[in-house]
Order: sequence, then structure tokens, then C-alpha cells
Amino acid sequence: MSISNITVFMPSVLTLIGIPGLETVQCWIGIPLCVMYLIAIIGNSMLLIIIRSECSLHEPMYIFVGMLGVTDIALATTIMPKMLGIFWFRVPDIYFDSCLLQMWLIHTFQGIESGILLAMAVDRYVAICYPLRHAAIVTHRLVTQIGAVVTLRAAFLVAPCLILIKFRFQFYHTTIISHCYCEHMAIVKLAAENIRVNKIYGLFVAFTVAGFDLTFITLSYAQIFSTVFRLPQKEARLKAFNTCIAHMCVFLQFYLLAFFSFFTHRFGAHVPPYIHILFSSLYLLVPPFFNPLVYGAKTKQIRIHVVKLFSS
Repeated sequence: MSISNITVFMPSVLTLIGIPGLETVQCWIGIPLCVMYLIAIIGNSMLLIIIRSECSLHEPMYIFVGMLGVTDIALATTIMPKMLGIFWFRVPDIYFDSCLLQMWLIHTFQGIESGILLAMAVDRYVAICYPLRHAAIVTHRLVTQIGAVVTLRAAFLVAPCLILIKFRFQFYHTTIISHCYCEHMAIVKLAAENIRVNKIYGLFVAFTVAGFDLTFITLSYAQIFSTVFRLPQKEARLKAFNTCIAHMCVFLQFYLLAFFSFFTHRFGAHVPPYIHILFSSLYLLVPPFFNPLVYGAKTKQIRIHVVKLFSS
């Protein structure tokens, strides 16, 4: 039997089934996810408004926080409307090209977020290890250039994933994606052709971005701790350490969720599919939800302006 008789040729529409095994309770699962999404949008929007309106917050550290807020809003908005459409309104179909676009946006925003976390770690390294030279080294122009490089790096590294799917595959085993959003490997596994190149390139992108960023983030914080613990006064050590607490919390939750999602998806053969899907969804939603809460609570300057905003 020919391949065209047992597969689908160049499908125009794909179907996202949501969370396999939990279809009957998806409408209830959508409620906490929607609450998290609304808190993420409101919290990050408030951060952006405060940073934009307060001249005292026009410093590199807070500009990076603002960049992270924009990325979080974009990432959450890329997945939540369609996800809630599946859970609440039974609208599982998505155009093939729209699915590829969603995949590209999701992984691009993930790469941008990782790059911003690296930039924040390096900024804290310069501020603590070379405090007198920080203003001269980390200028607004450099911050703008870092933002552009981080965005272009993510966009160009992820783009071949889209191209390899679009132009390499013509035949697919099925048009049903066992996921609630268009994830790279979830789409690749639909193909009825050799997917080795796509898998290798996907791993290359993951380890290039995460490996590079995680290595230099770890080195930056190692140097920071080394410098902080050598300070003679306890008050100075606490003050320097407090400037890093929020960044460390955000960094840890982002990468712990990322690695758990990555390894369970690729190597967790005995883990139920709904566990994979739930954790991969939380991996995309928890950082946008968590980041404004952390920076609002742990960063004194932002906390002061948040209180002032509510009191007024």
C-alpha cells in the first residue's frame, strides 16, 4: 500500500485535543489557568506602567524587568486564548500554518526570556563586583543592544524548526495533536517521514540556548557570592544579597520547570501523557504569573511604587 493511502497529505487543519485523559475535566482545569493568566497580564502590566512612569526606575536592572514583563505577557497570550477555546468552547481545530506560527512564537519567547535572565545576572555581577564602573559599563545603549541581540538570537535559532517542518514533511500519520498548544516535538511526531533531522536540530537549539545561558548565569552568581561573602560588614553582605534574591527566585523557577518539562517529554516513557501536558503548560504559565509577584514583593523600589499606586 502506498504512503498516500495510509497517511494525510499536507493537512491544512490540525486538531488539538487538550489534555489526553482529562478531557472530561478540562473545563474545570481552565479556571485556575485563566486566573493565572489574568494575574500575569495585570501584574506584568502594572510593572510596566510603574517602570515607565517613575524616572527613578529607568535603570538597567528595572529595564530588564520591564523586558521580562513584555515577554511574559506575549508568551502567555500566545497560548492561553487557544487553550481556553479548547477547554471551554470545544474549538480544537487550528490551521496548520497558524499552528506553526504559534510554535515559533512560543519557543522564540522562551529563548528571549532565557536571554533576559542571563542579561540580568550579568548586570547584577557588574553591579556587585564592579560597583564604581557599573554605570559606565551597563549603559542604556548597551541594554538596548542586548535586548535586540537576545530577540534576534531566539527568532533566528527557532525559525529553522518551522522551515524544517513546513518544507520537509508532506505526509502525516494523523492530524490530531495530543496537546493543548502547538509544541515542536508534538507536531514533528505527527509526520510519517524521517524526523531525525528535526529532533537533532530541536535538541541543538535547546542545548545551545539553555546551555549557554545557564552556564554564564551560574558563573555570574558564583562570582557574585564569592564577592558578597568577602565583604567585611554583615549589613553590606545582606544588602548586596537582597538585590539578587528576586532574580535568583525567577531564574530557579524558570529553569527547574524547563528541565523537568524537557526531560519528562523526551525520556519519561512511563509518565502518563497528562502529566507531560500539565507540566509543559505550567512551564509556560508559571513564569508570567510568578515573576511580577516576586519583583513586586522582593524589590523594595518597585514595592514602594506599587503601594503608592494602590493608595492613590
